[in-house]
Amino acid sequence: MTVTLDERHRRILFAVVTEHIASGKAVGSRCIAKRYAIKLSPATIRNVLSDLEDAELLHQPHTSAGRVPTDAGFRCFVDAIATAGQISDAHRTALLRRLQDLEPGADAVRETGQLLSRLTGTATIIAQPTVVEAALDQLRFMRLSGGRTLAVLVTRSGVVENRVVVTEVAVDDHSLERVNNYLAELVGGRTLAAVRDLLAVRLATEEGQYHVLRNQAQQMVEATVDGPMERARVVIEGQGALFDRPEFGDVEKIRRYLNAFEEKQKLLQLLEQTLLTDGVQVFIGSEAALDDVDDISVISSPYRRDGARVGSFGIVGPTRMDYKKYVPLVGFAADVLSDVLDGRLPGRSKGS
Repeated sequence: MTVTLDERHRRILFAVVTEHIASGKAVGSRCIAKRYAIKLSPATIRNVLSDLEDAELLHQPHTSAGRVPTDAGFRCFVDAIATAGQISDAHRTALLRRLQDLEPGADAVRETGQLLSRLTGTATIIAQPTVVEAALDQLRFMRLSGGRTLAVLVTRSGVVENRVVVTEVAVDDHSLERVNNYLAELVGGRTLAAVRDLLAVRLATEEGQYHVLRNQAQQMVEATVDGPMERARVVIEGQGALFDRPEFGDVEKIRRYLNAFEEKQKLLQLLEQTLLTDGVQVFIGSEAALDDVDDISVISSPYRRDGARVGSFGIVGPTRMDYKKYVPLVGFAADVLSDVLDGRLPGRSKGS
């Protein structure tokens, strides 16, 4: 049966979802009439609840119990409130204060994830950017045998990656040291791709004694960018905070969640799907496609550097989450993190 959600059906559905999020219990007609100022008789409310159940927006755990939302019921609610909620002053202050006070070289993405976990009592999943996408602290080249070169990349967050590259340009140790010294002045928190693009511009527009040096550096950086790309890695923060929630009194539920967290490939697919769109995405229950867990939701958002989406993160918890608070919170966190990465917060330098 398909029910058109007129104002009456919508109000009662949203009352059930709101009450269930607050209490974790099945919601009955008497509770709705008493707490949500809906001026209908309990009998009329029961009829509407029955309609919503027939429409598979609610279900009744037991014959004598009230109703709880289905994934479709949560989805209807989330779609309606996603743009209506506002971040609280306390959450806004906590995010700004924490991210403004980061030490130089701190991993701003993981710090954001850890703070979100504490603020929401959920776990956080982060698609950690590959080294090519990350802000670099150092980029050096070393000669190997057989005409090969080793590129050593160190990110601002301390991740080190070595790549063997092959270029057409032949350099001796003295020339290689000059290339390394030249690149040290360019890296300054830029990504590898940004260093490549800057070199290309300089090579095309600047002449003089450094032209050969720039050409050597550009070819070596280009070969590093074009080398085998590591896929983004998934980092999970705050599982302890999540499992402290009352829903996890059941050991079996904890086991299922732990199994879901082991499905790094599926978690990465969710976060990569988030990267394809602007704004906050919400995956409810079966939409998350995590085996063995149906009572789960992910609220995720991409973050940016220089206007381009470079990574994403999300909070993970039971479907009974406070979407009205957490959707704007995740969106605001992504905006602040993007400002941090671009050096637009007071006291921050680009690439930190």
